[in-house]
Amino acid sequence: MSNDSLLSKADIGLVGLAVMGENLVLNMENHGFTVAVYNRTVDKVEKFVNGRGKGKKIIGTHSIEELVASLKSPRKIMMMVKAGQAVDDFIEQLIPHLDEGDIIIDGGNSHYPDSIRRTKYLEEKGFLFIGTGVSGGEEGALKGPSIMPGGSTAAWPFVKPIFQSIAAKVEDGTPCCDWVGENGAGHFVKMVHNGIEYGDMQLICEAYQIMKDLLGMSYDEMHDVFKNWNEGELDSYLIEITRDILAYKDEDGKPLVEKILDTAGQKGTGKWTVLASLDFGAPLTLIGEAVYGRTLSAAKDERVEASKILTGPRPKFDGDKKQFIEDLKNALYASKLVSYAQGYVLMKYAAKENGWTLNNGGIALMWRGGCIIRSAFLGKIKEAFDKNPNLSNLLLDPFFKEKIEASQDSWRRVISAAVMNGIWIPALSTALNYFDGFRNGRLPANLLQAQRDYFGAHTYERVDKPRGEFFHTNWTGHGGSTASTTYNV
Repeated sequence: MSNDSLLSKADIGLVGLAVMGENLVLNMENHGFTVAVYNRTVDKVEKFVNGRGKGKKIIGTHSIEELVASLKSPRKIMMMVKAGQAVDDFIEQLIPHLDEGDIIIDGGNSHYPDSIRRTKYLEEKGFLFIGTGVSGGEEGALKGPSIMPGGSTAAWPFVKPIFQSIAAKVEDGTPCCDWVGENGAGHFVKMVHNGIEYGDMQLICEAYQIMKDLLGMSYDEMHDVFKNWNEGELDSYLIEITRDILAYKDEDGKPLVEKILDTAGQKGTGKWTVLASLDFGAPLTLIGEAVYGRTLSAAKDERVEASKILTGPRPKFDGDKKQFIEDLKNALYASKLVSYAQGYVLMKYAAKENGWTLNNGGIALMWRGGCIIRSAFLGKIKEAFDKNPNLSNLLLDPFFKEKIEASQDSWRRVISAAVMNGIWIPALSTALNYFDGFRNGRLPANLLQAQRDYFGAHTYERVDKPRGEFFHTNWTGHGGSTASTTYNV
């Protein structure tokens, strides 16, 4: 062992010394914990313990066996490695060296079904597993991330002191970390967090596009608007960094963001969120549009070619710019609320399907600080679920009902202006469409179901009969009376 062979055994071990891993180790050590570290590329261990970790309570180890031997019992080993096969490979390497009751923690962005599988697999072998989301980027990892653990409930008391010590804290000192739920619940909640992050970012980008292309605002003017917004009800990390980005100048004094190629990348968690919404039948339209927005942006060459062929209206604004910016703020707030409402509906459906007991207010608190979507807005979501833990949809909470109804005229003016001027607003517009659909007690799905019965004998229910009774009509007079089997996706 390097650094100090006389150090007492470590409180926790960490595998994977990339930026997030290193920063989490330094955060743990800074809160009084001794940490043993291991990396597959062993020279990274030496570089870390003799560099950023020099003189700290960090034990460098050169093998899995040495790492396990350096830990207090029950051993707690946290992996910060790439999601997928690498996690399973490390688990298999660890197992021969562990004792019953030892705890393996996966802190990467793993897909939640993998965490369900790993929990079952390790518990059957007598071990415990935690799959935890960690959000906040490299700065959050060092100074206080949002941590969303799930898995083997029996493991939580052993890691709780460490996780809650290193997590971000809200104003009253409450940590942005608590037990989320069984098996894959932690990684599911982190996945939804990332999906909401996609939605928030897309909404902000659409507001930026409207300011730039419709209102003709300069980058300094846009910076001032985002600065103002960040001091009010839109106060959030993403609004804050957008404010800073818009003010950042390149070496020639021009806005750097204007020189960045307009093709967005993604690592897959947004896509996973949308696929889960399809699996559970939850209408996650806004996050879906945010994911598709990134894929459309990636088709840069095709879009450039299309721009030479396809035409639309030339943006022209002759209204009250100050009032329109206020409208845009309200539209952004209302759309953001829809995104969170949809995300919570997805978590509700997933919890029912998987037998998880999720604390919705606690999740809002976990997201209140440390993570990428942290915002003042989340405090209001926590209050909504504290008042009514069984709230079926955030839009029905009295506070948010009042807010969204007060924003309606602004929302509709912004979307109308953007559409009439050819400005691309997939997330803002789908948010309003969801709101209009959700508040409508009768949608045209009666005609849709008639169409399905007409061409495929898929049957329908009737408004004048009890739910659960299905009927088929011989619409043409040529068909028979046999109906298709009824099932729902």
